Amino acid sequence: MNNDLFCLKNQTAVVVGGTGVLGGAMAEALAGQGAGVAVVGRSAERGNQRVEAITASGGRAIFQSADAMDRDSLVAARDAIVAELGPPSVLVNAAGGNRPDATLPPGADFCQLPADAWQNVFDLNLVGGVLLPSQVFGETMLSNARGSIINIASMAGMIPLSRVVAYSAAKAAVINLTQFLAREWATRGVRVNAISPGFFPADQNRALLFNEDGSYTERGGQIIGHTPMERFGKPEELAGAVVWLAAQEASSFVTGQNIVVDGGFSSVTI
Repeated sequence: MNNDLFCLKNQTAVVVGGTGVLGGAMAEALAGQGAGVAVVGRSAERGNQRVEAITASGGRAIFQSADAMDRDSLVAARDAIVAELGPPSVLVNAAGGNRPDATLPPGADFCQLPADAWQNVFDLNLVGGVLLPSQVFGETMLSNARGSIINIASMAGMIPLSRVVAYSAAKAAVINLTQFLAREWATRGVRVNAISPGFFPADQNRALLFNEDGSYTERGGQIIGHTPMERFGKPEELAGAVVWLAAQEASSFVTGQNIVVDGGFSSVTI
């Protein structure tokens, strides 16, 4: 067996949205395999905390401020990363999220869902979440004929879950764009895949899943009841998937795929 199968030494990995819980865990996983990691996001406080955690474990990392919705901001970030760590060969697009005004509580009328709220969720998850970063960093990868782009989609992009209609539709678009880019760049040295996490508690959805006393909300209990492993995911449980997709030796013939990490949720018929 090749002991270097998952080695990422001498590679530069960019994690857009690395200031978040899931993106940060993936940044740490990539650094753990030897990659120099650029944690990219808007929060310098959270970004530097993640960098400190990586360096404390012996890894190499920098924080680079950028707005994923602003192309010029991403270009400036890319140029700074290249100057400090070298050309990126791994890009994780982990920026995204949902908005309360784009959800449908029980009894709500879909016909009254604000179009601007829908558009904002699509912009956050598709434009800033995949399109612009893939264009900016993908350009460098294509020029070097080497790269792995990993888009963070969602199990909700495969199953039209109740309430989060705009988010589910946006993540379905992320999966589709992943497949398009994989086909377009397959012969140019750049692989493009997606990871679709199931339910992983984070700041954004914790109140949806847990009561203040730590017990499950009604929604949280329904999700656990529908999950064969009967628990939520832990951020570090995404490490194996992201490292595998990032490592050329391990996944050189893998592109256009959507890797689901959801405790079996999507395997149960609704």
